[in-house]
Amino acid sequence: MLAGIPRQRVGGADAATADPAPRPRAPWAARVARTSWRLLPTPAGTPFTFGYAVLLAGTSYVAAHADPGLVSALLQGSSTDVVHLAQAPVLVLVASALWIAGGVTSGYALGLLFVVTALERRVGGLRTAAVFLGGHALATLATEVPVALAVAAGRLPETSLHRLDYGISFGVMTCTGALAGVLPAWSRWPLLAGAGYLALTDLMAYVDPMTDWGHLLSLALGVACWPLLRRWRAHRTAPAPLLGDLGRPALTGAP
Repeated sequence: MLAGIPRQRVGGADAATADPAPRPRAPWAARVARTSWRLLPTPAGTPFTFGYAVLLAGTSYVAAHADPGLVSALLQGSSTDVVHLAQAPVLVLVASALWIAGGVTSGYALGLLFVVTALERRVGGLRTAAVFLGGHALATLATEVPVALAVAAGRLPETSLHRLDYGISFGVMTCTGALAGVLPAWSRWPLLAGAGYLALTDLMAYVDPMTDWGHLLSLALGVACWPLLRRWRAHRTAPAPLLGDLGRPALTGAP
């Protein structure tokens, strides 16, 4: 080595202690694509929402392309009006949830894809189905029973007993209110405010007041589910005990 030139340290321990090369980060577009994919239902991740969406796509195709007379008969038979609820309540409550009022381009169809998917990813498929179907059934009964009472009191004509009523809107609104309870505050209140605004503006338009009251009631039913949903979510995300801890008594007090 020439005098005055510092010695270069290479190999050996110096290579082992050198800083490791930074791990390459996933491209921004790939991360966005993975996040966006989780917003939509998948067979493995959200089986209830995915299967239900496929079923509704099939019935919507029938409604759009089948003979109009057949479609009208199917919708009439699926209607949750007072007469059908008195004759076969369980059957029509299920059948009415097989159709989308307004088709696959309606706002409630989009709500099913995004809102119900988000709820299922947080609380599971069976619990999401319970929230959806429970809200659909309770809001339907709450809007049709007053119609029956009003007809019996002579305040409405008997034709109101055959009012055509079907669709998924009550279930979607219930899931919207429920989803707000398991979201962080920064997204919870805008979601509730947006859903409440839509329901109130429809009610003020006074086109279909019974259904619009049902939308507000459905949203309130979802909010009422918050304590139960939070317990469900806590139970779902709780870590499983280690095998070595199974059967081991808890330590209490000093040894």
